[in-house]
Amino acid sequence: MWVKIKKWFLANILRKKYYRTGKCKACGKCCTQIYVKHYKHVVQDEKEFKKLQYLHSFYAHLKVIGKDDIGLIFECQNLDPETHKCKIHKFRPAICRRYPQEELFSMGGALSEDCGYKMEPIIPFKEILSKLKK
Repeated sequence: MWVKIKKWFLANILRKKYYRTGKCKACGKCCTQIYVKHYKHVVQDEKEFKKLQYLHSFYAHLKVIGKDDIGLIFECQNLDPETHKCKIHKFRPAICRRYPQEELFSMGGALSEDCGYKMEPIIPFKEILSKLKK
């Protein structure tokens, strides 16, 4: 019963298409190769990122490690390079607690194969297909 209510709320009130299942395996892969989306676009240059760092303390923990066609690529400096564990896990920011989010997929991203989380469609494809056939 609870799952049906949750799915209804996510789909009809929040307008989400996916919901998160599973749990974190603490592999640290989500803390590397990060894109930062601010408002409606991915951060493209270091000048823009410096402004974000000034406005939001969370961004002080990110380090630019590259750039590609999508935008700047970051890595979290709170990730221990030897253990691949978060050094501030109990006090991690809300953005980390909400990972993964649906936006990841809207930007063309994906979860690593060994990630403990899965993003499940709220309305299964078979259900959508059957409605279209009617």
